[in-house]
Amino acid sequence: MISFSSLDIIVIILFFSVLLTVGFVTSRKTKNDSEDYLLSNRKMGLFLFVLVSVSTWYGGIIGVGEFTYRYGLVSWFTQGFPYYFFAFLFAIFFAKKIREASLFTIPDKLGEVYGKKVGLASAVVVFILVSPSPYLLMTANLISIVFGTSILTSLIISLILSGSYLIRGGFRSNIYADAFQFFVMFAGFIIILVISIFSFGGFEFLESNLPQTHLSITGGTSPAFILVWFLIALWTFADPGFHQRSYAAKSGDIAKKGILISIIFFALFDFLTTSTGLYAKAVLPDLSQPMMAYPLFAEKILGSGLKGIFYAAMFATIISTLNSFLFLSATTIGRDLIFRIKKDSKEENIKSFTVIGIAVTGILSILIAIMIPSVVEIWYTIGSLFIPGIILPVISAYYPRLRISPKLIITEILFAISFGMMWFDFRKSLSGMLSEIEPMIMGLFVAIIIHTIGLLRKSFSLDK
Repeated sequence: MISFSSLDIIVIILFFSVLLTVGFVTSRKTKNDSEDYLLSNRKMGLFLFVLVSVSTWYGGIIGVGEFTYRYGLVSWFTQGFPYYFFAFLFAIFFAKKIREASLFTIPDKLGEVYGKKVGLASAVVVFILVSPSPYLLMTANLISIVFGTSILTSLIISLILSGSYLIRGGFRSNIYADAFQFFVMFAGFIIILVISIFSFGGFEFLESNLPQTHLSITGGTSPAFILVWFLIALWTFADPGFHQRSYAAKSGDIAKKGILISIIFFALFDFLTTSTGLYAKAVLPDLSQPMMAYPLFAEKILGSGLKGIFYAAMFATIISTLNSFLFLSATTIGRDLIFRIKKDSKEENIKSFTVIGIAVTGILSILIAIMIPSVVEIWYTIGSLFIPGIILPVISAYYPRLRISPKLIITEILFAISFGMMWFDFRKSLSGMLSEIEPMIMGLFVAIIIHTIGLLRKSFSLDK
């Protein structure tokens, strides 16, 4: 049973109050033109770039706690290390190119290179991939734990906390709200880890009280399991958040350096969260609900006030991603769908279209969270099915030698996703190794085949 003192509640409410204040105060400087509203006039400096990149990277904090509790260090090896690797490649090979393009979104680039149809098709895919539903659900679950509200009420409160200031302030409010949450999330996890070390001891305690596999980076899992998670990390190349921040940076050098510096903070925060999860397993070895590893561990070792700070840190970790995905999703609706489809659209309409996008995304996210009340299921379904359709088109858009015909690109997007969907259901009727092949692997396989055919046709026509 989790209980909260008056001081804990005051700390959490204070966090929410400061978050909203930062969001609304910074919104006063936002103008209505698309450059300012969507990308803060492309003037994001290195300091803010790093704070925002790190804070928006960790929305699934409850899932990290559960994964580490169940499997140990393999959580870091699958959820951390692959993303450092691909983030490094993104910084080296894409960040400057994206900033030099001076566009707004991934569908902007794909539309520029491959035409309007591909731009619209990719906009639908991106909209699905940046669904804030999982993060809205996690925030709502924490609110329910703290305040005892119903899930529907908690979902509505979560939406207000993450999206209200975006309506007026756009990306600028998003930036400063996330920058504030960066410091809160680090403070909370530093506090709980320091107290854990002083209360129970260091590595020797963990070594004596954890299953042996928990301190192995592979955790006794199969190479196929590790491979799947590395493939999922390919998502980094098509992460709309990375593209958005690169477009918003003052220069290509800031975008590149910002991502490289962020990787250091990714590793530091992973150290804090993974260590906390390991202590939770060592101290509370028989939890019936591993998803509650962090909250129940905090209940055991943190006193009044400190527990409030730790909950504020969990809220900050989730909401910083929630508001970013909410705004990305709204931008996709406003700029990449309504603006492109509506024939008499003008640039000055972008803000009103994006506000419509915030409302539509918010309502859809609440409905999805109610219909699929499982964060893991939402993540797995969306990621496995839709990432394969967008990876190669995005990479090829920035490297002309890898481009293929627009017809084949749209075929690649549709077939990779459709085949993954079919395999998602079909493999349930199979047995043995075939039943263990993930839909994402099949989707990527189809995408690679179609893209390779396109490159061979292109090469053959050039040779002739």
